[in-house]
Amino acid sequence: MILKKHIPNLLTCGNLFCGCIGIVATFQDNLVLAAYLTGIAGVLDFFDGFVARWLKAYSSIGKELDSLADCVTFGVLPGMILFHLIGKSMSNGSLPEGSSWLPFVAFVISIFSALRLAKFNVDTRQTTSFIGVPTPANALLISSFPLILWQYPPAETLILNTYFLVGLTLLMSYLLVAEIPLFALKFTSYAFSKNRPKYIFLFLSLVLLFTLQFIAIPFIIALYILISLFNRNDVS
Repeated sequence: MILKKHIPNLLTCGNLFCGCIGIVATFQDNLVLAAYLTGIAGVLDFFDGFVARWLKAYSSIGKELDSLADCVTFGVLPGMILFHLIGKSMSNGSLPEGSSWLPFVAFVISIFSALRLAKFNVDTRQTTSFIGVPTPANALLISSFPLILWQYPPAETLILNTYFLVGLTLLMSYLLVAEIPLFALKFTSYAFSKNRPKYIFLFLSLVLLFTLQFIAIPFIIALYILISLFNRNDVS
């Protein structure tokens, strides 16, 4: 059926649509909506590849479309969220004069996300695993901050700290392109022995989500990196 080859691209376009609406939401200072849209886009991004493999509906256009959509949703949108968070963190006037440019540091994330996606497209080593933090994981980390502030307002002391946000921006920009092997949630078989790091990660992630809800997201991203580092030989 000719129609089935377009289903993965339709999901990718849904990802892009979420990114566009999320950017509009940041202009309206609705960072919670932008965060939810990032999460929905993450689900669509996962399933477009899954569906493409299931239907054997691969295409060069689909690959390019996926990267372009990800650049908007997982590059520009998290940059916009950070831009607004840094701006809010500076509203107390505790920073010296002449620092009004600091919110624009947020878009370093957007630049390095684009570099990460470009590297992925040409790096033949990243067929079954990743080298550097994937852009969706980075975007989910950043988009978790508005949700954490909504769930637990006392977290404002840490999250709306300009130095924390700028430091995190620079750290995550580095990790996006760092030569760090990280496992991908792709299964060539479901045997526990061959997928031990993935199963451990999924189990612990579910426990964290049920116990901490949105606060769990930064811990899950940190757990993903740590498990990958401690199981380098199993990353595949």
